[in-house]
Amino acid sequence: MIQTIEKRLIDGSALTLEEALLLAATPHKEELYEAAHRITRHFMGDAFDTCSIINAKSGNCPEDCKWCAQSRHYATTIEKYGLLSPEICAEQAEYNRRQGIGRFSLVASGRTASMAEIHRMAASYRAIKEKTDIKCCASLGLLSEEKLQILFDHGVTTYHCNMETAPSFFPTLCSTHTQDEKLDTIRAARRVGMRVCSGGIIGMGESMEQRIEFAFFLRSIDVYSIPINILQPIAGTPLEHTPPLTEEEYLTTVALFRLINPRAFLRFSGGRAQLSPEVQRKAIHIGINAAITGDLLTTTGSKAAEDMELARTCGMRVTNQTDWEVSYDH
Repeated sequence: MIQTIEKRLIDGSALTLEEALLLAATPHKEELYEAAHRITRHFMGDAFDTCSIINAKSGNCPEDCKWCAQSRHYATTIEKYGLLSPEICAEQAEYNRRQGIGRFSLVASGRTASMAEIHRMAASYRAIKEKTDIKCCASLGLLSEEKLQILFDHGVTTYHCNMETAPSFFPTLCSTHTQDEKLDTIRAARRVGMRVCSGGIIGMGESMEQRIEFAFFLRSIDVYSIPINILQPIAGTPLEHTPPLTEEEYLTTVALFRLINPRAFLRFSGGRAQLSPEVQRKAIHIGINAAITGDLLTTTGSKAAEDMELARTCGMRVTNQTDWEVSYDH
């Protein structure tokens, strides 16, 4: 069955929901992993994309996302501060570029950014562009087309807005905004000319069937850069006692995301420090072909040099020439 499905995908067909559910249940996990590896190499080659982020504004978020340490609804020990200066942002961007990282994103807590904050962010991007040729991304919540146009005009080429989880599961985790509002932001970002990066978090209590639903949802909105975070339960949040995923659950999820989204960059993201080096190598072999590297918001990330060496030892080629195809309809 697995070989038949693999051949269909290579011939240009798309994985069906029925096939994905069958693959999730297969006892032949190694065969599934090897098929996902071959699909990765067939469609994506050996390119490995790197990016880094800076938490440009932290804490005091009015949203009630149950996984997040930055929500003001929960008593966590997260550091709280306002927008960082353009000078600090530019210094961090230059530092990351010297390490060979290809993209750099300013990330800010909160439902949205005010127009005053957008103009301050624009000044930060202008300062970054004066110092380095790193590609600029942004993750600033739910934004209007007007605000996104300002960012685009100041050098932001990619907008990040996570869908977080399956549509059937999201309302149980957040009541203060909807995935439809996130979709509005993604559509607006595309209208001004930006690429989109959108993924989410696994291990928040969702079923494997809901992870599959999530992967198909991302495919339906033509996402080609998919961060796959692993929940790192944070004391004070409603998910602090959520049991961890098993290694098999994680690796099977990576394989299924790859087969459902064969042309996407699947990106190591927050929480992966929980994985052993062996499991991280296996994940790259199966289908992970990108990484957010460095310190990741409120959880520990990985050092850039270590990540690049890890990718290379897995036969990947770390390159900055990884702008994904824009093949969606505006």
